[in-house]
Amino acid sequence: MNNLSVTQYQDAVQSRSLVKFVIGLIPRLRSFIFNSICVWIAQKKGAHIGKQVSLPYRLAKKANKNLSIGDHSSIQTDLIDLRSPVAIGSHVIVGSGVEILTTSHFVDSQEWEHKHYGITIEDYAWIATRAFVLPSCRKIGLGAVCAAGSVVAKEVPKMAIVAGNPAELIRQRADVHSNLIVESLLGNDLISYIRARRKKRTRGENCKHRLHGNE
Repeated sequence: MNNLSVTQYQDAVQSRSLVKFVIGLIPRLRSFIFNSICVWIAQKKGAHIGKQVSLPYRLAKKANKNLSIGDHSSIQTDLIDLRSPVAIGSHVIVGSGVEILTTSHFVDSQEWEHKHYGITIEDYAWIATRAFVLPSCRKIGLGAVCAAGSVVAKEVPKMAIVAGNPAELIRQRADVHSNLIVESLLGNDLISYIRARRKKRTRGENCKHRLHGNE
């Protein structure tokens, strides 16, 4: 049930028979358990992870206090450089194969020591498949989109869509994906799945109460 709006998602869940609903619980429960383990590992290593976040095991294994992720974000890559702070907002989608570098070197130094930059990725941003974000990009603004395969070398403004090598502005985004259940992209939507079903039950019970009251 990927890429459904909240209303479509709820309708799809509520239209299922009890048997089909229970069958749908099985893969979601498996995904939820595995992802919860990944989140727990990342948190134990010092990362701050919000509610209903999806992230790969390999990223969780190397997580540290430099990693912060808001609520309902889907991180599909482990190629994130955590030598410098990485602050990812809520409802953010980071696609598979995306590489984010946050640290470079002082090129004029005899010691060639590290030069730490860090990056902030604001709410509702989407970094598409195999985009490459360089340390010189310090911020990807709210709702911004980095197209697949783009090489992002500078700050991406709010709601901007950038593409190419180097990435340049294509146009402004008209709206954000505020009506998408982001965790459903990786099948980590157990909580949303159950809540959608409960809404049906609650609505049915309210109808019964109204009918009973009219009798």
